[in-house]
Amino acid sequence: MDKLYVIYGSKEIEMTKVVLEAAAIYKNLPKDKSALIALKPNLVLASSYKNGATTSPYLVEGLILYLKELGYNNLVIMEGSWIGDRTARAFKVCGYKELSQKYQVPLIDLQKDSFSSYQVGGTSIDICNKPMEADYLINLPVLKGHCQTKITCALKNMKGCIPNTEKRRFHGLGLHRPIALLNSLLKQDLILVDGIIGDLNFEEGGNPVQMNRVILARDPVLLDSYVAELLGYDKEEIPYIGLSEDLGVGRSLKEKNQIIELNRDPSPSTIPKTRTIERLERYIAEDSACSACYASLIHALDRMDGRGTLKPINKDIYIGQGYKDKRLPGLGIGTCTRNFKDYLPGCPPSALDIVRFLEDRLG
Repeated sequence: MDKLYVIYGSKEIEMTKVVLEAAAIYKNLPKDKSALIALKPNLVLASSYKNGATTSPYLVEGLILYLKELGYNNLVIMEGSWIGDRTARAFKVCGYKELSQKYQVPLIDLQKDSFSSYQVGGTSIDICNKPMEADYLINLPVLKGHCQTKITCALKNMKGCIPNTEKRRFHGLGLHRPIALLNSLLKQDLILVDGIIGDLNFEEGGNPVQMNRVILARDPVLLDSYVAELLGYDKEEIPYIGLSEDLGVGRSLKEKNQIIELNRDPSPSTIPKTRTIERLERYIAEDSACSACYASLIHALDRMDGRGTLKPINKDIYIGQGYKDKRLPGLGIGTCTRNFKDYLPGCPPSALDIVRFLEDRLG
């Protein structure tokens, strides 16, 4: 049974190398050191990773260092930004042009790439040629929300590997089925998720939430089913996950022992808060909360807000290390509130678990 690995913190380069070592990824890499290894970040638009939309160049730098130390030097970074922006501009603004020059890793603009058509499930799918030519494809998505599909991570990030004309058509087809079909054709060998900073509910950023984690997996369906829970959704609410599983792309998370957490997150949040997040925070009594746990609660409250179950809250919601030795009458979130009469365990609990916990008690 496939597993996924989670490491918490805020130092992307170090975290990336540690999680790659822990998962013994070197055993899965091509035997031929000259194999073409393609790195596919999420650079949907020209925006700093601090805004919650794009993959941090430091995460990619950690991966490049790991691969080069093992003798793999035939590396490329490839991406095709969304229709409203130019990939070349995104490469520059997001720090990838500098990264490319520093490590001599070429940048490939998939908006300018040729493409081929493939038949699957009675549908024709156009895919850029460069990703299909790679010997080993590493997907580097951002853990974030999406205004249409609710989440975007491993499976949806492959949409950057199709031409702009096909991106338009995918939207006309409803996104979910074409995303699943695409992933049945374009295989990803490794996924390394930037979960340090991700947007609350919008793929272009603007409401960044510091989640302080990097996640590694080889199965995109396993990964996205886990990510759905982290962001407060049942996997059934994200149709492309189930559709991809039906097509044999991967298998959803079945057991908690498939999740290997390498450490705990000791770091506080350092991202400036937007008005949306400040509005959600009025329900929270926080004292020294770690950013990973706090992010789960913010995502949970945002999900409840969207479902119309947030307004009736008339109890304090406590979270943070400052409550370790206290017993209060409100609702506790996370293991640090274990002395409360009513609390949700987890370090950190997922947003979905928090949603269920709060709605059960406040409904």
